[in-house]
Amino acid sequence: MQRTLRIVIADDEPRMREFLGKAVQHLGHDVVGSVANGAELVACCREMQPDLVITDIKMPERDGIDAAAQIYSDRPLPVILVTAFHDEEFITRAGQNHVLAYLVKPIKDDQLKPAITLAMARFEEYEELRKEAEDSRQALEDRKQIERAKGILMKRAGLDEADAFRRLQKHASSKRVRLVEIARSVIAAEETILDTP
Repeated sequence: MQRTLRIVIADDEPRMREFLGKAVQHLGHDVVGSVANGAELVACCREMQPDLVITDIKMPERDGIDAAAQIYSDRPLPVILVTAFHDEEFITRAGQNHVLAYLVKPIKDDQLKPAITLAMARFEEYEELRKEAEDSRQALEDRKQIERAKGILMKRAGLDEADAFRRLQKHASSKRVRLVEIARSVIAAEETILDTP
């Protein structure tokens, strides 16, 4: 069973906002914001921290795709575009700006549920991949720091690589901190020595 989502709706047509709001509530979700333009959409998302955004493309002040890009840069969030326009330019821009579903007006009630389910599933997959990529980048960065600290110990204390690594490990264990934290302290100490006239 799908969890209850906190959803923000944006459309410059009041009747469309009302229709989407009722449809979302009928599906068991909460409408935490309903706005008429892209600038209001960005502000509303910053304030309300929703789980999902459903937005029109063509709106005053800022279109839905530009607003989606800003929202995503503030905090990753799934976006469903709802529009009467379906030309290639909009589809291309939507794909480049974190839009996970695209519905063409007029919308029927039964189209919204699968679009929400699909957008949330895709978003969770993307977030998992993004987290894995960040973890990999962090692991690589940590490894570089440890290698650099080993090099410093090898040079300063005349140790071979294995002994330098063991010394880092022993120090980390005795201090009960991560190996990379000891490596950073070694690097910082080396930089302090080098910076001292």
